[in-house]
Amino acid sequence: MNSHGANIFEIAKNEGIEIKDIRDFSSNINPLGPSKKALDELKNNLNLLSSYPDVDYVDLKKSISTYADCKSENIVLGLGSTEILKDAINFFAPKISMILSPCYSEYERELKKISSKIIEYNLEEKNNFKINLDEIIKIINEKKVEFLIFANPNNPTGTILKSQEIEKILNETKTKILVDETYIEFTNRDVYSSTSLTKFYKNLIVVRGTSKFFALPGIRLGYALSSNEELLKYFKEKEILWQINSVAEICGKVMFSDEKYIDEVYEFIKSRRDYFYKEISKIKNLKAFESYGNFILVKILKGIDAGKLRQKLMEKGLVIRNCENFKNLDNSYFRFCILDDDANEKLLKNLKIIYQEVK
Repeated sequence: MNSHGANIFEIAKNEGIEIKDIRDFSSNINPLGPSKKALDELKNNLNLLSSYPDVDYVDLKKSISTYADCKSENIVLGLGSTEILKDAINFFAPKISMILSPCYSEYERELKKISSKIIEYNLEEKNNFKINLDEIIKIINEKKVEFLIFANPNNPTGTILKSQEIEKILNETKTKILVDETYIEFTNRDVYSSTSLTKFYKNLIVVRGTSKFFALPGIRLGYALSSNEELLKYFKEKEILWQINSVAEICGKVMFSDEKYIDEVYEFIKSRRDYFYKEISKIKNLKAFESYGNFILVKILKGIDAGKLRQKLMEKGLVIRNCENFKNLDNSYFRFCILDDDANEKLLKNLKIIYQEVK
């Protein structure tokens, strides 16, 4: 297992399974695939691969600007969201920072590289892993936290803050905030996204990618939004010519405006996520946690642990994420993402067989 899902090539070899028969529930990528309009645009413009992209990416930024409700001049482009996260952390260089626990491991890894003192805000199972807003504001102020970084929705818990709650943190603390909106498109952006707040708060940066919702991890396109002039200047000065390739530019100009596709993916994931949550809640010995992402975190109350479950399912070509390498989670937790209906039903059927009648 690598940090972004399973190595299906290794699994196919070890388990004697055809790659086409493996269903990867660990990588959190939209199962409907990329926007057909974006792929058609790419196919129709393959000749542009023999030319340099627009060095200022005017059309790409305009498309993102309309989609994310922000100014074009406040957009930073990068080779995936993780590269931008790393550079933003280096820019802010906080002496004291805060992360949620459990969360995406790259936050802690990058903060440790700059020797930042890391305060962990523990998301507790007894609270269904939700953030206590007043409590986190109190800790930030008492500990003089300079930098708060978190994913919204959070991975792997699926919990979320509304944009007005994030605005409350901005108003009641002096901390700088980086919101990782990798999974925001899988929920109601009007309620939960912080992109519009970047126009009014200079101590906020919002980072997004195109790997999960738009199902295009291969184009390595990430972007960030901020009105912090010093931060924008920092990114501008470290830019290299044509850092975004033509494929990412061509697809990006189209997919952000493909409203039919965006609505279809949102509705598909929401309906299947609700269905999964309802069905798993019926399974004796499993507890599913409400999620706003395209994945669901589950606790095993009784029966084989997540490591053994993963191996048992892998033999059938179903790959889930064992969560013991997330802080504050152990081998009683696993996470899976939403796939196509056939794969979803196959996973549900096996979970029912394994855990429904455990004595």
